[in-house]
Amino acid sequence: MLKGIAASQGIAIAKVYKLVSPTLDIQKKDAVAEEELAKLDAAFKKTVSDIEKIKEVASKSLKEEELAIFDAHLMMANDPEFRGMIEAEITNNNVNAEYAADSVSTMMVSMFESMDDEYMRGRAADIRDVTFRLECNLTGKVIPNLATLDEPVVIVAKDLTPSDTGSLNKEFAKGFATELGGRTSHSAIMARSLEIPAVVGCKGVLDELNNGDTVVLDAINGEVILNPSEEEVAKYTKMAEDYAAEKAALQALKDQKTVSTDGHKVLLVGNIGSPADVAGVNENGGEGVGLFRTEFLYMKSENDFPNEETQFAAYKEVLEGMNGKPVVIRTLDIGGDKKLNYYQFPEEMNPFLGVRAVRFCLMRKDIFRTQLRALLRASAFGHLCIMFPMIATVAEFKEAKACYEEAKAELISEGVKIGEKIEVGCMIEIPAAAVLADQLSKYADFFSIGTNDLIQYSMAADRMSEPVSYLYQPLNPSILRLVKMTIDGAHKNGKWCGMCGEMAGDELAAPVLLGLGLDEFSMSATSILRARKMINGLSYAEMQELAAKAVELDTCEEVTELIKSVVEK
Repeated sequence: MLKGIAASQGIAIAKVYKLVSPTLDIQKKDAVAEEELAKLDAAFKKTVSDIEKIKEVASKSLKEEELAIFDAHLMMANDPEFRGMIEAEITNNNVNAEYAADSVSTMMVSMFESMDDEYMRGRAADIRDVTFRLECNLTGKVIPNLATLDEPVVIVAKDLTPSDTGSLNKEFAKGFATELGGRTSHSAIMARSLEIPAVVGCKGVLDELNNGDTVVLDAINGEVILNPSEEEVAKYTKMAEDYAAEKAALQALKDQKTVSTDGHKVLLVGNIGSPADVAGVNENGGEGVGLFRTEFLYMKSENDFPNEETQFAAYKEVLEGMNGKPVVIRTLDIGGDKKLNYYQFPEEMNPFLGVRAVRFCLMRKDIFRTQLRALLRASAFGHLCIMFPMIATVAEFKEAKACYEEAKAELISEGVKIGEKIEVGCMIEIPAAAVLADQLSKYADFFSIGTNDLIQYSMAADRMSEPVSYLYQPLNPSILRLVKMTIDGAHKNGKWCGMCGEMAGDELAAPVLLGLGLDEFSMSATSILRARKMINGLSYAEMQELAAKAVELDTCEEVTELIKSVVEK
């Protein structure tokens, strides 16, 4: 048996399909430049076509925000600077196209991987992925296409690229196990979206398994069982049936409220990236939308910032789709790892601590004003909550709120109908804002805690950096104290507090968050019913006692053990 990380729950029993990419042996050769340039042109065209086809297949099963990775790859494949460097290498040195592509790619990957910025390191992965496809097209190598699977299998690989996961056919891809990855890795997020079992970070799985072996993928406990006995197959078949029955039973909770055993109510809502995701929230019993990431409207736009009409249509569609339930729409959160192909951000040593989110909006109030006008117009069609991200000080929030009031007054003077009850709040993701929550709540109508950045900034550790990933500790008492401070600060002035980071959908964190008094939990739509089942079985009074003990402990391990000891009694 091999151990890994249960990244997407479920049980799968099937034959092994080892996903092994073709081996490329790129050698430098003298060549005729004109011939190599023609070969390069054909390879680039095929690479772009390949990515477009993969995106088209992926669009049938992935959400809008998850398809953005293919847009990044297309941008790379169509980048004239990238292509120009390869062409220059061919022309200046009379070398073969695949060697030129490999040389340019190696140089660029090395440069980007050495940077501190997460976005830039992400570009390195894009370059590597796109160049590999380009080199395969140049050398006539065929990349395995998971869309062609015709029998049930468990896919085993070192890792899965966006192209791989985008090609998965759920009918035959029963699950996957990878050597690399964690719960927040690309492949893990995609697996949860596709609702297929996945165990990641399973070291040795490629060496231990062979094509055609029967394997059990226990993605509930993070285990891979090699060549199981008849007894083990029977045991896990029963577990799979029980898991499927449990999922079906969860549907009975779809139209229920989320209420603890002693009558304490909370809201379970969904995170979305586009209007198309609203259906998933409603199908899973979501009581609203806790985070609409509007930056995907901007990242999808090809040549310029989306205009007021484009934004208005998207916001209106979401508000109408939620039928009067609260919808928290986050204003533009761009910068850091989110770039736009039509706007050049200033070069900064650390973009994550620079001009991003509300800071960018306050510097470019023309862009901010367009979004605020679109939001205010859409407010007539539902229960709108506007949220400003990356707020650090009271002064920043008040300045952003003043922009909102100015846009509102302008629309009213134009005779435009706007909603009667619009809430304006802020995202708490900077420790300074959490510490000052009781002051911020005098001016904000609500808070939503963005735990992904709050943890990174509190621990001074990039959660995507493997050497320091051990510091990504949502249940560390220091993080729980910041969460408590934020919730208490909101409640002090009669305001509500939600959470929209990864932590909100963590079943282990739910009991302590309930006890701390969190009012709203925003998560992926597929997590809502399971979270409702858990919370509806907990006592709020007992969880308050649990939370009080948790914030007094020393380590996240102690908090984890405390939660398990109380909840599993």
